Amino acid sequence: MEKHPINDLMAVTMEKIREMVDANAIVGQPITTPDGVTLIPVSRMSFGFGSGGGDYNTKYTAGTGTGANFAGGSGAGVDIAPIAFLVVKDGFVRVLPVAVPPASTLDRVIDMAPDIVDKVDKFIHRNEEKTQE
Repeated sequence: MEKHPINDLMAVTMEKIREMVDANAIVGQPITTPDGVTLIPVSRMSFGFGSGGGDYNTKYTAGTGTGANFAGGSGAGVDIAPIAFLVVKDGFVRVLPVAVPPASTLDRVIDMAPDIVDKVDKFIHRNEEKTQE
């Protein structure tokens, strides 16, 4: 089986992703404070890649044979977001979550929905109590 140029393209892309995706990026290096508390950052990582290409046959201008030209490309992306710290103090470990700010207006609305429902519910109950009096 003949090795195709897309194999090399994908191999290089995967090697570069391996360089970016490291376990130390998910569970970071411990940080020790002067009062003896150790903080260990924990992150969420997601990544993706795609590659593709095609063979384009062309006639050689000087001869009678045909040749194949390959064109291809690849791309990759990595997203790292902090989610928590492990806090180690006096032999005890706690998880301290990191609140991530909403990314869009829709995210903010979804985050606010429970509070809005509670406020509307209280408003309705307050009006019902007034009408019963």
